[in-house]
Amino acid sequence: MKIAIYKPVFLLLIATFLATPVMAKDPFERPAELETDISFWRRVFAEIDSNQAFLHDSRHLDIVYETVHIPENATPTRRRRIADLARARYRKALNKLAKGDRNNLNGEEKRILLLWPADISNKELKQAAKRIRFQQGLADRFVEGLKRSGAWKPHIKEQLRKAKVPVGLAALPHVESSFNPDARSHVGAAGLWQFTRGTGRRFMEIDHVVDERRDPFLSSAAAAELIAYNYSILESWPLAITAYNHGVAGMRRAVRKLKTEDIAVINREYNGRTFGFASRNFYLAFLAALEVEQNASQYFGDVVQDTPRADLLVTTKDYVPAEAMAAAMGVSTKKLRRYNPALLEPVWEGTKHIPQGFPLRIPQSLADMTAGEVLAAIPVSQRFAMQTPDMHHKVRSGESLSVIATRYNTSISQLVALNGLKSRHRIRAGQTLRLPFAGVSISEGAETYKVRNGDSISKIASRSGVSESSLMRLNNLANKNRIYVGQVLYLRATEVPTPAAKQAINKPEKSIPTPELAVAKSRHENQPPAVAVPSPAPFEVSLADPNDYSVAADNTIEIQPAETLGHYADWLDISTQQLRNLNGMSRSKPVVVGRRIKLDFGQTGSAEFTKRRITHHRTLQEAFFANYRVTATTEHKVERGESLWLLTLKRYKVPVWLLRQYNPDLNFGQVRPGMRIVFPRIERVEKEAKDRRSLADIS
Repeated sequence: MKIAIYKPVFLLLIATFLATPVMAKDPFERPAELETDISFWRRVFAEIDSNQAFLHDSRHLDIVYETVHIPENATPTRRRRIADLARARYRKALNKLAKGDRNNLNGEEKRILLLWPADISNKELKQAAKRIRFQQGLADRFVEGLKRSGAWKPHIKEQLRKAKVPVGLAALPHVESSFNPDARSHVGAAGLWQFTRGTGRRFMEIDHVVDERRDPFLSSAAAAELIAYNYSILESWPLAITAYNHGVAGMRRAVRKLKTEDIAVINREYNGRTFGFASRNFYLAFLAALEVEQNASQYFGDVVQDTPRADLLVTTKDYVPAEAMAAAMGVSTKKLRRYNPALLEPVWEGTKHIPQGFPLRIPQSLADMTAGEVLAAIPVSQRFAMQTPDMHHKVRSGESLSVIATRYNTSISQLVALNGLKSRHRIRAGQTLRLPFAGVSISEGAETYKVRNGDSISKIASRSGVSESSLMRLNNLANKNRIYVGQVLYLRATEVPTPAAKQAINKPEKSIPTPELAVAKSRHENQPPAVAVPSPAPFEVSLADPNDYSVAADNTIEIQPAETLGHYADWLDISTQQLRNLNGMSRSKPVVVGRRIKLDFGQTGSAEFTKRRITHHRTLQEAFFANYRVTATTEHKVERGESLWLLTLKRYKVPVWLLRQYNPDLNFGQVRPGMRIVFPRIERVEKEAKDRRSLADIS
């Protein structure tokens, strides 16, 4: 039977359909089989505070043995003691139940057994005795984080939208840091988003002067880029979010091993060596945090959030002392420091200037002037063309930090801050320490002084004990800012010759770049993350590196960029010919990125080989990201006649290994017209002493 539909009615139906909004698919999949795990984390975030903890099974989160109460002022040692005693009690009970006698049980043992399915095996109970975990509550910290988050949420969401990332991910810092920008981890992760140094350097400036991980505004943009990058590789939001904790390479291994992208299957079945409790639960903890945040009034009542920050943003083209900038803004140095946490101790101690191009923030309510007016208020004498350069001291046997500080006329606290030392008592012979330039002493009684890189009249006067006015008069200087490197200044009147013609200003010399000291800071004990931030796995360079550096069971590896047969031979302590023979390779045949090669571990074991290989790539990447950072990506459609190598090194100017990280499944030998390749866009990180090596040198 035909149904007649009149044209006006048909058009009305079409119009109604088009007017109805299409509900976008929720990017955050919630598998039904993981709801009990999500519920566990919801309880951690909303039900129990930091003076309580769940004693639970680490694989079956619905099995909670007890809610343990912790004295309010308990020390970390006392907390560990309470946890250990509770674990021991349940371990004993579970081991008894695992022996099979379930008839003569006391009340506690019966209660524990009833938590498990009726058909629980003795073997499973024995395993459960090894899986007892202590999870501290976070409800009070969640509320505090919820309050703090108001200051940055609009900016965070803006950055997520800009990176085309679901705005729901603005809840992720609840899991990472409770929205505490001062949070630190035992592996050196820092800030709201808990970036490790290696991963953070891909998107931010991180050195001994600036650490952008500590700034909620700067690090939020970086977090959005990292999550977008994870998704571009894994094409699944649950996997991309888990990769934020476990690394892209780790999640690719899980997908390959289980032949699935199903987060529920990976959660339940994947047993990768480094896929521990933190990684397994990271996505679930995020879902719970998002749910609690969206229903905060249901769990916590009315929570008054901090007012969104409305800041005056000032970016200077010069290097400016912090005191001078604070004075120009009309605020105290203390206030300026409070709102610019990315600037490190050397800046506030005066041994380094605020770097040129750094985006300074101050609440608009504290500044009654425009950015242009602030810049105009900075005296010319306080604008410098370059950063105060580093100087260095190599520690000798028997030296202490106090001896070194005395020698260079500086303080122990300055040396500790400048070098990121964990302890003033932990330095070693041969270690190179940075020195504040102002610490270079001038010998008592010296009659002349040769101007060095970074000197100023005020610094020379301070170190020589001669007033600025005397120095200027003795050397016939009309302007105290007009001195140059190599100029000889007279410190005593007896040595002053007949005044010569006024000397012109020379450009300061460049300081010598030195290797960065990688030092991890200790965590603020009162701000543990919900799920711990792991170090990169032994066979990973960083959490953002998707490449597989592991050795397969058949003793083969996947060839990666920046590797040669000579590298493999060196790392294995064998000859290249042995490797050629093993793989049937002629002398003219090169190794090809993406293919597999068989190795001989007769001289060096696979673990040591992997360690050497990782060190090679980590060194390569750290050197690159000390000078460059990724700012965006471009999708390029390959045209007929284009060369991948020319596109990489000439047009987009990125190293091959970085290109592969953005296209890990690309077969470099089979690039065809029409293929789309993602190229990272990079920019140079401006430093006071630029690394003059070319891209080719660090590719």
